[in-house]
Amino acid sequence: MTLISSNNYHTKKNMQNNIVAAPELAEQGKQKIEWVKRNMPILQQIEDDFREQQYFRGLRVLVCIHLEAKTAYLAQVFAAGGAEVAVTGSNPHSTKDDVVAALAEEGLHVYARYGATPEEMLQYMNYALDLRPNIVIDDGGDLVELLHNERQQLLRKSGVPAKKQPPVSSVPKPEQKQGFLSFLLY
Repeated sequence: MTLISSNNYHTKKNMQNNIVAAPELAEQGKQKIEWVKRNMPILQQIEDDFREQQYFRGLRVLVCIHLEAKTAYLAQVFAAGGAEVAVTGSNPHSTKDDVVAALAEEGLHVYARYGATPEEMLQYMNYALDLRPNIVIDDGGDLVELLHNERQQLLRKSGVPAKKQPPVSSVPKPEQKQGFLSFLLY
């Protein structure tokens, strides 16, 4: 999880329309997410606490993950906690179009589809970054790279001290460059 900005910025009117390949599958996606919810009691307890306490009220959360029912529920938990949430897939071959449709119908900003090209994936990540998130959950590091290379203006507006952190991965990717990150990773 990455914290990158603390300004209060309402984005619903400033965001790109959702990218949803099959909106007609929303009900199927909702059923899958509900099944997950029934079978993840600890996350359900966290959701109840978040809903009651509203820890994320006024914050914007960007989630870039393998977009399927379990991770969709995680995104919904942040929304239940008061966050405005944008979701994009980290892998076009693990993205489930029915789950994408369900999240969009629930009011989250969603930019993903099964089989997206690398160019589309980059565009979807940029759409999601237009949320100007306070918190980024990025399981593949693509958003972190994009923030450091092409969307640095989001970092400069950060309320988080620009401490230099060494990369946290103990298994560097072949294309990983030596250097430091401009924000804290948890």
